[in-house]
Amino acid sequence: MKRILLCAAALLSSYAAAPVQARGGEVPLASGEGSGSDAAGYSIALGGGAHQHLLYNSPARPRGSIVMLPGGAGDVGVESDGDVRHDDNFVVRTRAMWMARGYAVIIPDTIDRANLRGLRSSASYADVVARLVAFAHGRAPGPVFLLGTSQGSIAAMNGAAHARPGSVAGVVLTESVSVQGGSHETVFDADPQDVRIPALIVANRDDTCRVAPPADAARIKQALAHSPDARIAYVSGGQTRSDNACGSLTPHGYFGIEPQIVALIASWLQAHG
Repeated sequence: MKRILLCAAALLSSYAAAPVQARGGEVPLASGEGSGSDAAGYSIALGGGAHQHLLYNSPARPRGSIVMLPGGAGDVGVESDGDVRHDDNFVVRTRAMWMARGYAVIIPDTIDRANLRGLRSSASYADVVARLVAFAHGRAPGPVFLLGTSQGSIAAMNGAAHARPGSVAGVVLTESVSVQGGSHETVFDADPQDVRIPALIVANRDDTCRVAPPADAARIKQALAHSPDARIAYVSGGQTRSDNACGSLTPHGYFGIEPQIVALIASWLQAHG
């Protein structure tokens, strides 16, 4: 594991100094099909030979865009036809719901299959998030939001903390990793004190994941000392179809209550977009 993390960190650092561009180096893997929508896989050259694959789904006339940052190792398996191999994660399996509410969705894969655990709070990954934000602005008009879940909330916090002024309208942190576990990083390692945009913290009272206790939502809000509007939304419910309390098909991943959570977050987005 240590060797994997060192290799992944080296991969990230190899392009950290490259300039952020809206569409430079962007290559469509394939165009999706479907009347009135834009669905495709894309690859962004990051420098140093690394590539960021991502899934882009959009309604015909998006009201804004959401950069969705998945949890776990970050591997969603973006295919060349715009499909994904691993779609259990909350931010992946709800993409149609966000599109129905008028939002374009950008879901990044891992970088050249590198495990993202332990890397999401790094300066190099903050640059990756900035590139995803730039991609979103280059594809559609309207505000761009960051939304992370579980380990992905670390990436969302990091991206928000280092976002260029005016580039990100708000950040949503769902079931955030706030207790150190196997990845050896939490949202508190991602410079929450530097976040200067509105923030929504969603915490499920029925989440039993050890590294994402709902009681820590207040600590996260307190750490966002310079956010102009940091709020907590407590929810409850969810079904369990996994032995792993931190898995996607549990209350930690809002399994069974997706419409309720999407509606809650969408209302907040509309108020800040």
